[in-house]
Amino acid sequence: MARPIAKDHDEKRAQILNTAAHVFAVEGYDRASMNQIAAACGISKANIYHYYAGKDAMLFDLLDNYLSELRNRVCAPPEAGTTPEDRLLQTVRAVLRAYQGADDHHKVQVSALDALPEDKQKVLRAYQRDMVAHLSGILSEVSPDDLGRDARKLRSVTMSVFGMLNWYYMWNSGAGSEAREDYAQLVTNLALKGLHGL
Repeated sequence: MARPIAKDHDEKRAQILNTAAHVFAVEGYDRASMNQIAAACGISKANIYHYYAGKDAMLFDLLDNYLSELRNRVCAPPEAGTTPEDRLLQTVRAVLRAYQGADDHHKVQVSALDALPEDKQKVLRAYQRDMVAHLSGILSEVSPDDLGRDARKLRSVTMSVFGMLNWYYMWNSGAGSEAREDYAQLVTNLALKGLHGL
């Protein structure tokens, strides 16, 4: 007879994933072990295998949850009547707000996604492509006569904006909401007007 699923199964699984994100971020995915994750969770190794068959399954679930939620927040439909410039600021804010408190998850995404099998990577990279396409669409609306006609330049600007956002945690770890709001405005001003816009 199959073992029944505990009432708090989803809650415990979320706790395991958050703990795994921290262990993977600190130790590195390759060096981290199921034993370390179990110990950090305060449960037995046998118990952790009740939730995940191995590190690969845990890593995929962790990144699938993180990136799908991030994509949903970043690509949320804009409010009616907003300009492309308004939507750019809203998108930049959404990214920075989503990253708040998620430094471990973000670090694991950057450093460990390539460790997964190709079919699993495809699923996760689709979320990333959705966010890139969303931001690219906004930027091409902001500058239709320039970026809208030059796909190479549009990609360069899009990835430059993401670069400013993706590495924020490296030099401003633990930044609060106010600092993130200020930085969102700075990045938007840089994208729209360059240094003269600051």
